[in-house]
Amino acid sequence: TPRLLNILKKYNVKATFFVVKTPYFNYIKDIVNQGHSIGIHSVTHDFGQIYASEEAFFNDLLTMQDLIYQKTGVKTTLMRFPGGSSNTVSNFNPGIMTKLTRAVQDMGFQYFDWNVSSGDAGLTTSSSKVFSNVVNGVVYYRNSIVLQHDSKGYSVDAVERIINWGLSHGYVFLPLKSNSPTAHHPVAN
Repeated sequence: TPRLLNILKKYNVKATFFVVKTPYFNYIKDIVNQGHSIGIHSVTHDFGQIYASEEAFFNDLLTMQDLIYQKTGVKTTLMRFPGGSSNTVSNFNPGIMTKLTRAVQDMGFQYFDWNVSSGDAGLTTSSSKVFSNVVNGVVYYRNSIVLQHDSKGYSVDAVERIINWGLSHGYVFLPLKSNSPTAHHPVAN
């Protein structure tokens, strides 16, 4: 996270961080202070626990929202479902994602999926492949939301190349806001 923040700062590029309560959670104040947006991902990222029930999901979501507020003073309504809204890891609880995608929006949250994947969530461990996945993906969309993880060093290694490529090709990097264009996957459960 600190290395990624330094790269983004070098180019004055802003991003969105969907956070999990890990030891890196302590960097969220720096994230906000540097003008990035912050979103809720999960306290535990434990699919079996989070998707056990609507109550369990909202306990996790609202706990994380409160933790972010305590650390930053920002009460974010941006969120990303663990596994995305199209996840199948929640299939043990039939219909849960259909209910949750409606309920979060009814409560004023804006959920974001992605329309470009860097591949760093299990498809590759190569920074060159992360770079090519991103630059080959963004060309298909007017507004690209890229899934990328700062917990993967090889993925952070690709960020500077992605930024340089994007800037030289007329792209603008913006943090997500509640009124930003979003990408929603087809809900699979």
